[in-house]
Amino acid sequence: MSNTSILIIADDLSGAADCAIAFAGAGRSTAVTLNASRAMGAAQVIAVDTDTRRMPPAEAAHRTCAAWLAQRGLGRRLYKKIDSTLRGNWAAEVAALQPLAGLAIVATAFPATGRTVREGRVFVRGVPLENTETWKLEHAAHCADLNAMVEAAGLRTAALGIDALRGDPAALRDAIAAVAKSGAQALIVDADTDADLRALAQVTASMDEALFWVGSGGLARELASLSDLFDVATQAAQDVPLESQQQSSAILILVGSLSAVSEQQCTMLRERAGVGELIVPPVVLRAGELHLEWAGWQARVGAHLSAHTDLLVRIGRDDLFDPAEGAQLSAALASLVAPFFTHLSGLIATGGETARAMLGTAGIDSLQLLSEIEPGVAVGRPHGNPRLTVVTKAGAFGSEHALYGAYLHLRGTPESAYSESGSTRPSGTTTSSPARETNQRHSGKTS
Repeated sequence: MSNTSILIIADDLSGAADCAIAFAGAGRSTAVTLNASRAMGAAQVIAVDTDTRRMPPAEAAHRTCAAWLAQRGLGRRLYKKIDSTLRGNWAAEVAALQPLAGLAIVATAFPATGRTVREGRVFVRGVPLENTETWKLEHAAHCADLNAMVEAAGLRTAALGIDALRGDPAALRDAIAAVAKSGAQALIVDADTDADLRALAQVTASMDEALFWVGSGGLARELASLSDLFDVATQAAQDVPLESQQQSSAILILVGSLSAVSEQQCTMLRERAGVGELIVPPVVLRAGELHLEWAGWQARVGAHLSAHTDLLVRIGRDDLFDPAEGAQLSAALASLVAPFFTHLSGLIATGGETARAMLGTAGIDSLQLLSEIEPGVAVGRPHGNPRLTVVTKAGAFGSEHALYGAYLHLRGTPESAYSESGSTRPSGTTTSSPARETNQRHSGKTS
């Protein structure tokens, strides 16, 4: 295989980054872009955020195909990144790509984050997906079965069980080739472990049949680990030591996700690092600059960041909240903090819509990926802006430690530097959180 490269198409920015980061970690030049038509030079791995999660299915499918047509080339292989909890229009997007790219190998498991697939059903740390908070928040009363979702989008499916992945590789190759010849358009793959996904990656990467991969960050990691997937090893640019960054500048943590996971991560960050916190009421964000309290909230943000004080800014929650308004709220949140963006040396953004809104508002349309803090938490730098480091994380992803770990990474401060009493803290943090006390009076019900 000559001039092999990978194109990852994702429906949100944090997903694009957490899928592509495995290739950067394997030494491949890797970039993420918000602009599907942008040429990314010599990057071996390009991840495109199509921003289609909230679109009508037909529009999402059209934009996804346009991204592939704009970026495909000789030797370029396709990876359709989907949310491991099946949010968005992924089935419609896969159905649209299939006539262009061949058999869809659908393997959504991500064992490192507790996502597994058995008999075509997704489990999150052993709990059926349809019983989780994430699914109930956005898809209550809808089916969470992979086969049913793909068939409803118009594709003929076949199933591949775990036993096949754990058997003879030659037999696995023959089984997948037979599916391709049978007229099936999508192969739904069960997986419990990284080893299951590794077996799938090793076999499918070397097959001659027309196929593309459909998965979360789990399968991407196993593909990235294959030394012979690319012909020529191109070392990715190395992370610039954090000591060279302007440590007097502020770190902004933006959290648009309302998941319980994000809530726990914010709690640990706030309690261990003493970062000041502002929880902005949705009613303010819905009205934007027209709201009477907009200027006051912007002044609060500015008071922290202009003084180079690290700050956690979150979207609150009220009784009118609708998950479909996430993009609108994220865009307003980005506008709220945008006047102070130049004061930052670091940005941590939780939630793909939040990350995209902030980068777009700041005029940043691509990132060079550098490293990974933990599964699903990617570190990058904007092309043309080496002084800013950006960390992205999906809202419902990561350990309780994820935001705190990302913060320590950007500050270049070992966790051991923090005493239990909170008396030892890095430059740029506050030891008390009067902002949080004030915000709770303004925000009402929060997530």
